Amino acid sequence: MSFVDRRDAGRRLGTALGHLADQDVVVCGLPRGGVPVAYEVAFALTAPLDVVVVRKLGFPGQPELAMGAVGEAGARFVDENTVRLSGLTSTQLAEVEQRAADEVSRKAQRFRSGRGRVERSGRTVVIVDDGLATGSTARAACQVVRAERVARVVLAVPVAPPGWMQAMGTAADEYVAVETPQRMAAVGNWYLDFSPISDADVVACLTRSQEWRH
Repeated sequence: MSFVDRRDAGRRLGTALGHLADQDVVVCGLPRGGVPVAYEVAFALTAPLDVVVVRKLGFPGQPELAMGAVGEAGARFVDENTVRLSGLTSTQLAEVEQRAADEVSRKAQRFRSGRGRVERSGRTVVIVDDGLATGSTARAACQVVRAERVARVVLAVPVAPPGWMQAMGTAADEYVAVETPQRMAAVGNWYLDFSPISDADVVACLTRSQEWRH
């Protein structure tokens, strides 16, 4: 165990990201568990907080294998080689993308609860999760955020396995982790309190961050 809870993890991660304090930064948490961590990072950097909602495009019959991902505002990343292997026609792929995009839109509206989306174009976007295991969702988030013509993408987590930066490759421009234990196991093992985060918890974090920024 390294962190008391996600707030403790976020504070420590915020300290590790102190070099970004003078940049034009947006902090985006991956719902749901990454948002309380991202809240503390945003507070430390006095930056706006938002969510980055992504949906992976699952390979037919093997949903854990991603052909790409979609995000908000039409942001998309598609691995053309994997799509070719899937045998999907362009029409079928478009249908898969549309279903994923509809789900992204529904989730984003629920999390923001009527508030507007923070503009990310041209800014440094710090994507935050509560830890990294396989990295597939984080990779998808980096890819769709990069498609929004942002200046830089930073992926930041409290805990990640050894060699995670090499495994992620060029998905982000910068990687930051507080802890990289030799034996990673499950992310939750590194928290004393790893309670589930609800949609209401996410909404509360976004609401509070707006209040202290005004």
